[in-house]
Amino acid sequence: MMSTKLETVTGEALMGMDLPPTRMIVDRLLPQGLHILAGAPKIGKSWLTLQLALQVAKGDPIWGLPTEKGTVLYLCLEDSLGRIQKRMLDLTDLAPPNLHFATMAETINGGLDKQISTFIAEFPDTNFIAIDTLQRIRNISGDMNAYANDYRDINLLKQISDKHGITILLVHHLRKQSDSDPLNMISGTTGLTGAVDGLYVLQKESRSSRSAKLIVTGRDIEDMEYILEFDRDTHFWNFIADNSDSHFSLTADKTIAEMIDFIKSEEIFIGTASELAKKMNADASPSVLTKKILQNKAELFEIGITVARSRTGSKRELTLMYEPPTDDGNDSNDGKTDSDPVSDLPSQPSLPSQTEQGEYNHG
Repeated sequence: MMSTKLETVTGEALMGMDLPPTRMIVDRLLPQGLHILAGAPKIGKSWLTLQLALQVAKGDPIWGLPTEKGTVLYLCLEDSLGRIQKRMLDLTDLAPPNLHFATMAETINGGLDKQISTFIAEFPDTNFIAIDTLQRIRNISGDMNAYANDYRDINLLKQISDKHGITILLVHHLRKQSDSDPLNMISGTTGLTGAVDGLYVLQKESRSSRSAKLIVTGRDIEDMEYILEFDRDTHFWNFIADNSDSHFSLTADKTIAEMIDFIKSEEIFIGTASELAKKMNADASPSVLTKKILQNKAELFEIGITVARSRTGSKRELTLMYEPPTDDGNDSNDGKTDSDPVSDLPSQPSLPSQTEQGEYNHG
């Protein structure tokens, strides 16, 4: 029997919890959860999805952004093994053994969850599943309205991603009708788009152009627009530019930058936020300083600063310790690279002419 009492947590207790950061399969681009990648037919969605799958399986960066290496399952439900093989040969000379493909799967209500659970039980390090396309795993019910049908299917898929703590990317289509907001062009009701954790729209100004815009929005990532270019020789989507003035940097926040300099010079600090603010001569209040430190805990750890909180009597104390990251190449870092997303980005050449001709055969 279900309990009638709600399980609650106080705001104070919540603020003091040492919760894990959001798991990022591709740093700042693709977090854990359920996501939709939508675009017009034959625009390059499948190439982009395969590129993501390949880079995650190898643990290699994509567009300079580190990936979390893991086992990847790609359900290519509109392709044959022959077509997949051809595309893999176009992308790489050596396919990683932890990248798996399937051309047939059950529907959402017909056993897909059991198939995924069985696969993860066999490969526990699975972190990324791509399903191309969403429509292939749906059962359209005649006794439900469109919104209810969309919400039911997405909720079942989200339960799978949340249960296993993985990323699921659904390849989907756009409506033919144009809209000033490309996200509104994703086929389906708001029961589909509103229930997922992230939306990605790949859009071209003209079909013959090699350049495209990837519009990104989600609950755990910053809204971004990436300009990409399809390389017809390597069959990779390459990064050209984005709509930010600069990529995220801890030092872009004055308070955090001052705190980093202070801890690097002191190496260790134990005390209250008020004592830290006083020693730093910080302009920010102790509460704001604490908030910024906790919000950037994962990023601070990456540069060698560990953060812990404890209570001593009536005082809540911070412990900050700095240990320079080693650069001996022996740390696997769970498959993540140590590359800097800024310095590793390729140079940004000018975009190709929109009049450039030539169609390429891709999905």
